[in-house]
Amino acid sequence: MRFLKTALLALGLSMAMIPPSLSAEKPLKVVLVSGAKIYETGVSLPKFKDYLETHYPVDCTLIHTDNKEELPGLEALEDCDTALFFTRRMKIDGEDLEKVKEYLSGGHPIVALRTASHGFQNYLEFDKEVLGGNYDGHFKEGIPMEIRVTPEGKDHPVLQGVGRIETVSSLYRTGPIAEDATLLMEATTPDSTQPLVWTRDHNGGRVLYAGLGTVEDCEQESFRRLVANALFWTAGKVIPDPK
Repeated sequence: MRFLKTALLALGLSMAMIPPSLSAEKPLKVVLVSGAKIYETGVSLPKFKDYLETHYPVDCTLIHTDNKEELPGLEALEDCDTALFFTRRMKIDGEDLEKVKEYLSGGHPIVALRTASHGFQNYLEFDKEVLGGNYDGHFKEGIPMEIRVTPEGKDHPVLQGVGRIETVSSLYRTGPIAEDATLLMEATTPDSTQPLVWTRDHNGGRVLYAGLGTVEDCEQESFRRLVANALFWTAGKVIPDPK
């Protein structure tokens, strides 16, 4: 009996000495880059940050500005597992732009929402070169769109647990997308059918683009789930169920 007690005590002490990094998986380190004032990302992305940190093992850093010519805090990109970009026609230049280019073109995991396809006025080639997109404006606003999951998207990890998404967003002209992209969702209005959500590998890094992102979109559980899934997937991690 004394031997058993001694053994159990030793086991307890050894378990207590295991570093946290070994006893539990580290949270996913996510950087959210916010700079699309017209879409109120200063409202929606802080809420999404709270959602992620409440329901997933995630540690988020939010970089936000309403100033189109500066984006402080970009050094956070040097030490993250994946990053989400939701900017629109920002005019950053110099060191800030170089930090953005280094991340976006360097084979790092990327989730890009809606206006991120034209998120940086001095780096518009990002859309075709990295995202594999072909942004060319948008159709009329206020026209309901039907969103359909493609055969390729049906069993894709990014869409696991994602239900029906409804949006008031205008439909973007995004096609044709790159030949090496995988189309997960497309959207149809009376005017056109266009690629809506797709994935791609760029320089060894996983990329996901979604042409959604209004404040109303970001309040939908299905859209939140899609973006959360995309963050884990682009980082090469197992996608957990939300708590």
